Amino acid sequence: MSEHPAVTTFREYIRIKTVQPNPDYDSAVKFLEKQAQILGLPCKVVKLSSGFPVVIITWEGTDPSLPSIILNSHMDVVPVYPQYWKFDPFAAHKDTDGKIYGRGTQDMKCVGIWHLEAVRKLKTAGVKLLRTVHLMYVPDEEVLGHLGMKLFIETDEFKKLNGGYALDEGLACPDDTIVVYYGERVCLWFKLKVTGNPGHGSQFIQNTAAEKVRRLANFFLDYRAKEEKRLKNTPGLYIGDVNTTNINTWEGGVQMNVVPSEVVIGIDLRVSPKSSVEEVEALVQHWIKESGDGITLEYFQREEMAPTTPITDKDPFWAAFSAACKQSNLKIRPEIFPAATDSRYFRKIGIPALGFTPAPHTPFSSTITTSIWMKKCLSTVSRA
Repeated sequence: MSEHPAVTTFREYIRIKTVQPNPDYDSAVKFLEKQAQILGLPCKVVKLSSGFPVVIITWEGTDPSLPSIILNSHMDVVPVYPQYWKFDPFAAHKDTDGKIYGRGTQDMKCVGIWHLEAVRKLKTAGVKLLRTVHLMYVPDEEVLGHLGMKLFIETDEFKKLNGGYALDEGLACPDDTIVVYYGERVCLWFKLKVTGNPGHGSQFIQNTAAEKVRRLANFFLDYRAKEEKRLKNTPGLYIGDVNTTNINTWEGGVQMNVVPSEVVIGIDLRVSPKSSVEEVEALVQHWIKESGDGITLEYFQREEMAPTTPITDKDPFWAAFSAACKQSNLKIRPEIFPAATDSRYFRKIGIPALGFTPAPHTPFSSTITTSIWMKKCLSTVSRA
């Protein structure tokens, strides 16, 4: 049985090692330029001040003055530990069951290929769209997008796209319902440097850094447990609707018999759009005050809350999107994305965006997908 051409293209894309921290963007750009040439569409490569490229393939509509549709995906993928892989993560190996193994299959090279295939099928069918469609391939998303989308939205090249609505990445879904993400939680990453009295490990030293860290840890973990309980006990709530916090790094100490003068803990705190960043930050400051003196906070990542995308039928874009999903027999459920994607940059500048990975009956994984699923979703996306 011959392989679907889009699956072949997909596997070719996987083989390009756009893996952080040193993605091969040059090869990805050449690959995408070739796809644009096959489609007969113009392709523009914008070099950002970071030195990273953004690839834009444009299908002009019959009325280019209207705000455009942006189909966004990122080129980079997260690092790999090859020793834990059944096959080479960049070989795009397909087994006898049709399963394709590769880093970035779901996050999110499959979506980038679906966008290409959707345009190809529509063009081949002779469809003329009113609005211009831009297929955009961006760098740096897997490391927060600070040198990618965050820079790009400030450029004149981006403003010329006249973006009116965007589709970006979602997650694969294990059942028959596709989750559509209309907002994201804010990511707050910070370190708390806790100082205290040092001394010999054989003594009862008072006011130590460890005592203060224990009090801090209790505050954060009690809050974590409270939010987890709220999620479990409230029907209709999903993880994006609550706040999560985890203590992910611990640093301190010089040797076993010395009480350290300083301990540093790293916090990952995600705030839902249904909460207030300011209120959560005030709560953290209260915990710091209650834990003792000599505690300082240093942010590594802090962003303002982006607006959510309207999901009522009064919004013409959502009405059209949900109607297309219904026509394609897709069950969808709106949710808040629990982590972070480049969609937040669109929303912050007033461009509504949806996170949409139409992969039902697919276990969430960053390492595996199937050609059967590819074929099914390709036809679905082209109609939607």
